[in-house]
Amino acid sequence: MKKNKFIKSTIILIIGGFITKVLGMLIKIVMTRLVGTEGIGLYMMISPTFMLLITIAQLGFPIAISKLVAEDKGNNKNIVFSIIPVSIFINIIIIILLIFFSSFLATNLLKDPNLKIPLLCVGLVLPFISISSILRSYFFGKQKMIPHVISNITEDIIRLISLIIGIPIFIKQGLYSAVSFIILSNIFSEITSIIVLFIFLPKSFTISKQDIVPNKTNIKNVFSISLPSTGSRLMGNVAYFFEPIIITNILLHLGYTNNYIITEYGVINGYVMPLVSLPSFFTAAISQALLPVVSNCYSRGEYKNTRKRIKQALFFSLLIGIPSTLVFLIFPESLLKLIYNTTEGVTYIKVLAPLFILHYIQAPLTSSLQAMGKAKCAMFGTLVGIIIKTSSLIILLNLKIGLWGLVFATVLSTIYITLHHIYYTKKYLNIN
Repeated sequence: MKKNKFIKSTIILIIGGFITKVLGMLIKIVMTRLVGTEGIGLYMMISPTFMLLITIAQLGFPIAISKLVAEDKGNNKNIVFSIIPVSIFINIIIIILLIFFSSFLATNLLKDPNLKIPLLCVGLVLPFISISSILRSYFFGKQKMIPHVISNITEDIIRLISLIIGIPIFIKQGLYSAVSFIILSNIFSEITSIIVLFIFLPKSFTISKQDIVPNKTNIKNVFSISLPSTGSRLMGNVAYFFEPIIITNILLHLGYTNNYIITEYGVINGYVMPLVSLPSFFTAAISQALLPVVSNCYSRGEYKNTRKRIKQALFFSLLIGIPSTLVFLIFPESLLKLIYNTTEGVTYIKVLAPLFILHYIQAPLTSSLQAMGKAKCAMFGTLVGIIIKTSSLIILLNLKIGLWGLVFATVLSTIYITLHHIYYTKKYLNIN
């Protein structure tokens, strides 16, 4: 029964992930065609800050809620309603900090004062993303994947429509206005997601006063899981946040032009990375389905079943990852031309594609460690990987090899983190 539920959940998430990935590609195509490489480059300069602030705003709550709901040891509704006020409070603090520091960040760190407004727009989006992710995690814990899938699909459709309508209007005011709108379009899509999730609540779903009054024990339980779980992601996003800052400052000092940096950084993070990570919708689906299953099995002492589910997840991840890598290596020009109407980034793809075989199994391994209560172990591996990437990035950039320094630093970091997770997953479950 559990096996069938895991496989069913995985299949639903894979199908939904495929649809959302296609929609995501369409969104990327629309953005590329309407704002061009320079506009994509500007958006990519903001993205690390965006991702970091999302991680801080969520603070690992979705993973913690999903795990606690899956274990079903208390009032699951109260877990959700106890943490929403905490999340809103954290978001308000972030917005206030952005109001005061966005100008400094744009001018002194990103070296572009015009990025202040897009940074402020990020703050407006965060509360909607946080609430949506918390509601989604409740359904994950219940292993009800259809609400998540439908909300994601409708969310992307609304965002696609808003971009098609909005970018041509805002780009008349300049690229920075268009980039600001691209960020703000997430508000429309996240509101849609929240509405869809509420619609999928069962008719028998009732909310009592006991459910909505914040419970200190539930808040403490969420934090006990969320803080270690978010550690890895937070550190990764902190490194990603400093990435364009390090690159910009070092390369400008070495004599590279700002236009070269924005363009090449946009090519790598706007075209190359999204393309080679395209199959990640598959591994993300597996990881999402795996978390509540492993958490449930491991908490009940069913270690043999836990090992079996993790092995299945890794097998399916490689099953899609290896053929995808071959396609990227054989047809990089055709894929770039088809999706982005460009051939910029072909050489980057040929170097990164083989590496991403390891990247495809990293997510299921991370989910497994978190579900087994080994989030600190995953966090430590990620921390060392980040140190490797950041230090090697600084060294390689000073060798005057341009943005290839970023590519090679990414390779070294991914190899270490994945091998670390493999070793400790095997150690904790003795997987042969």
